[in-house]
Amino acid sequence: MAGTEDLKAEHEGIRLMLQVLNKICEILGSGKAVDSIHLDRIIEFLTVFVDRCHHGKEEDFLFPELEKQGISKGDGLIGVLLTEHEEGRGFVKRMAEGVEKIKGGGSFGFFLFKDNSRKYTELLSRHIEKENDILFPMADKGLSREIQDWLQKSFDALEKERIGIGKHEEFHSLLSELRKIYLD
Repeated sequence: MAGTEDLKAEHEGIRLMLQVLNKICEILGSGKAVDSIHLDRIIEFLTVFVDRCHHGKEEDFLFPELEKQGISKGDGLIGVLLTEHEEGRGFVKRMAEGVEKIKGGGSFGFFLFKDNSRKYTELLSRHIEKENDILFPMADKGLSREIQDWLQKSFDALEKERIGIGKHEEFHSLLSELRKIYLD
């Protein structure tokens, strides 16, 4: 599998989590409660799977290879994507703060979580489109088969190192569980 195919597949899981997040925001907006364990697991998914794993693959391996091909980091597409990664980290941090306030009984926590969740889902939805529609086709055109294979091997090693063996599958089980609870 090409490295970009791995990233596209991960985007599908991320999109599913964004749908779950939107549904949870609807539930919270109606004044109903949501299991805080689910909120904790979602924060873990966003922090570990999306940021540490997925964004790590892009930042540590894909983007540097594309820069070697002449795609600008500074004010170009890669720079925009890196800025969006940082912005997303801020939203997730405030979402996590909201979850902690919710657990403590503070009503402001619901607002903090919902507001930052909505901003995050909007940001990441646009971000994924840019990568799928612009960046990955550029990578597929510009990177050799050998580099694509090297990317995939590097991605596999990153997963084992940063999230651990079996954790990727655990996150897919979480997605399946949350889909059944909130979307089906």
